[in-house]
Amino acid sequence: MSGAVEARVIAILARQARMDVAAIHPETTLEQLSLDSMALVEVIFALEEDFDISVPFNANRPEESAFDLATVATIVRTVELLLAGRAA
Repeated sequence: MSGAVEARVIAILARQARMDVAAIHPETTLEQLSLDSMALVEVIFALEEDFDISVPFNANRPEESAFDLATVATIVRTVELLLAGRAA
């Protein structure tokens, strides 16, 4: 499922960053996407809507949350964990 989740996460990030999906890779950081705080909020809302998950309210503070926004790969991994928790 990782490939499908990764593609959807990248599509959401590309839309918010106004970039081509081909320019975004698993190791890409949010800093490299130049997403401001408002765009980050939009990304979180889009992830919740697209995957039917609930992202912790403190997702922007990884030390306080299980949601890691460091790179595309960590976002994908965290979305997969939230999906697994929903299925349990």
